[in-house]
Amino acid sequence: MTDRYDAMILGAGAAGMMCAMRAGQRGKRVLVIEKAAKPGAKILISGGGRCNFTNIHTAPDRFLSANPHFVKSALSRYTARDFLSLVEAHGIAWHEKTLGQLFCDGSARQIVDMLVDEVERAGGTFALGQDIASVSHDGENYAVQTEDGIFTAPRLVIATGGPSIPKMGATGFAYDLARQFGLKVVEPRPALVPLTLKGEDLLFRELSGVSSDVTAIAGKTRFREAALFTHRGLSGPAILQISSYWRPGDSIAIDFFPDRPADWLLTAKRESPRRMFRSLLADALPERLAAVLADKLELDGPLQELADKKLRAAQERLARWPFTPSGSEGFAKAEVTIGGIATAELSSQTMESKKRPGLHAIGEAVDVTGWLGGYNFQWAWASGYACGEAI
Repeated sequence: MTDRYDAMILGAGAAGMMCAMRAGQRGKRVLVIEKAAKPGAKILISGGGRCNFTNIHTAPDRFLSANPHFVKSALSRYTARDFLSLVEAHGIAWHEKTLGQLFCDGSARQIVDMLVDEVERAGGTFALGQDIASVSHDGENYAVQTEDGIFTAPRLVIATGGPSIPKMGATGFAYDLARQFGLKVVEPRPALVPLTLKGEDLLFRELSGVSSDVTAIAGKTRFREAALFTHRGLSGPAILQISSYWRPGDSIAIDFFPDRPADWLLTAKRESPRRMFRSLLADALPERLAAVLADKLELDGPLQELADKKLRAAQERLARWPFTPSGSEGFAKAEVTIGGIATAELSSQTMESKKRPGLHAIGEAVDVTGWLGGYNFQWAWASGYACGEAI
């Protein structure tokens, strides 16, 4: 059979369903094609199952892209407050956790159900469990062939995301399709991902399970949150954030005492000369971490017995402790993908290809990556809404 629609959206994730909702509200006949048996799989596992659905501090400077200005139009036209209004209209209880992160009080299932309900109320149709055999364009219409038949429409939206979390079925399909139609792709790499250690840093693996509030540093970028030592390396919010700015071969640094003034060890020596160095570190750090740092610094004993020169050197090291990750835990553990369909190929207002009329790309499929904490969902909502307004 052959069915014709005004637009076909590939992917029933956050961006795809938002696009279908908005297009349907504008009277468009929309088909959402999804290879999984149910929509919103990644939404369901997000935020520990409670979905960190947006961030009230959303701003363009919280996103990475080859063109950092690309996000401004969509983000300004569909804000975190707009999505929160939708959530509240559906009676979904929510709370702010930290740093502007908004979560469901209940389950992420509520967000998926809300989106499905909105799409269906707007007249949208879902085609679930559909493996795509081919996508083509005859100069006027796009055709998508699945085992159920051929679907056609003058507009096609790529909303299949990136390859992060392959166990959820994620692939690089969006990039293959973009290349098929002549669009450029910025090399994808894992983002918001734990980093691995080897060599001299192996000692820190002994701290697996230990967490501490730190500032992670990469170049001029700094994130103040918790870092977690794992059996493979480094994780936790601060590390996931900084991983988006890290490139293989580069070093990162950790400030283990972000609240201490520059000469805090010398001040402690004057005020408490008999205080043991290791004990002083343990005032602000987990005891196991304090012990490892003291061993690495080769400092022990009462402060009064430690030369000022050594204490100054220790202060500097503790404020920028270098790590050279051997790699990351890859797309399997990455929350999102950096890179994707080049923004230079797309209109920032409509998400439409500049060279292929009727072809759009939204959400994680595009070279736009947000910080940890609801920013990537807000990009999905905003880019999906912008596209839905245009198709």
